Amino acid sequence: MMQWIRIHGRITEGYRVASGPSADYPYGALSRQRPLFASRGLDLGKYYNGTLNINLSPRAFKLIRPEFTFYNIAWTDLHPPEHFSFSRCKIVFKEVEYEGWVYYPHFQNPSLLEVIAMGIKDIRYGDEVDVSVNAEEISIES
Repeated sequence: MMQWIRIHGRITEGYRVASGPSADYPYGALSRQRPLFASRGLDLGKYYNGTLNINLSPRAFKLIRPEFTFYNIAWTDLHPPEHFSFSRCKIVFKEVEYEGWVYYPHFQNPSLLEVIAMGIKDIRYGDEVDVSVNAEEISIES
């Protein structure tokens, strides 16, 4: 049985490339990545095609043993392949819980938890949320 750690954070603007297109990519990153993740056993098809960036600062997280880690994912020709890890999570916004996945490109800031979740109506930059993560897979540092 999973042991959940709950942490408070604030929705913040990320790189703005997941749902794209953006200044950096002429397409959404997740649109390209999701089929590659699915072919390796992680189907994200039912989740919103974008990410929530949750600022945990001054706290940080560390992946201990994520459920999935995919190495050398060549999803674009604009830069070398990347590594990604995923761990189940839950987002609580306005007292409603949404299932999701911590989405961790291996270059991410450890105080910024990026999450792929079910669609959350009316969520905006600056909103406060709680995130529950699996204590066996992610640790939270003060």
